[in-house]
Amino acid sequence: MSGSVAGDDGRLRCPWALSAPDYVAYHDDEWGRPVADDNAMFERLSLEAFQSGLSWLIILRKRPAFRAAFSGFRIEKVARFTDRDVDRLLADAGIVRNRAKIQATIANARAASELADGLHAHLSSYAPSEPEVAPRTLAEVRSSSPLSVAMAKDLKRRGFRFVGPTTAYALMQATGLVNDHLADCFCRAE
Repeated sequence: MSGSVAGDDGRLRCPWALSAPDYVAYHDDEWGRPVADDNAMFERLSLEAFQSGLSWLIILRKRPAFRAAFSGFRIEKVARFTDRDVDRLLADAGIVRNRAKIQATIANARAASELADGLHAHLSSYAPSEPEVAPRTLAEVRSSSPLSVAMAKDLKRRGFRFVGPTTAYALMQATGLVNDHLADCFCRAE
């Protein structure tokens, strides 16, 4: 596996970021950066669950449709979705139409609304207490960690679905709870 690669602008990036044009902006502006609030964290959790078994590029390209279909991922709105909403979502060609993932998103909104300190604070409590060694190559980037295993167990116990250790770790990476930009990627230091 390779280390960082220079993009068209000469900046070193994680190599996956250069595999498709859609990834450059996601990598540079979003991946690995903290999210603002509970709803932003819920969106990322939901999209990571929908990505399970699919390409992230599919999810990125469908993201505007997901936002529209799931009321901007506002937890309180999604928590009130009914069977009629499930049917509506299953008919929406703009999103991934997987009944189990749709129902999981609704169940996750309900579970998130029960968290006393909110979803953002709850998930942020699983961030490592000390910075970890920066990976130098993609081969050094792991797919789960002891903290993501603990997060997944806790979330499942609270009624969340589609939140295994790998999905939990991907969420941690995407929301800046861990920094898995490669050591010489320009985003690492930002």
